Amino acid sequence: MKEKSSAIMIGIIVLAAFIIPFTLLKGVEKWYGSFLFWLILTLIVIVCNTMLTKDWSNEE
Repeated sequence: MKEKSSAIMIGIIVLAAFIIPFTLLKGVEKWYGSFLFWLILTLIVIVCNTMLTKDWSNEE
């Protein structure tokens, strides 16, 4: 169940990475508006993956 919920969360983040810059951030004329958004999403995905895989070494 943990893997499924993490996969759904990462999928939502990936969709947000495509949708939000072209809808909500389209009024931002500078490139760093989307870049900052993508950077934050990348950090969130890294944290999710770290939390998901931290117990893999304990499995047999």
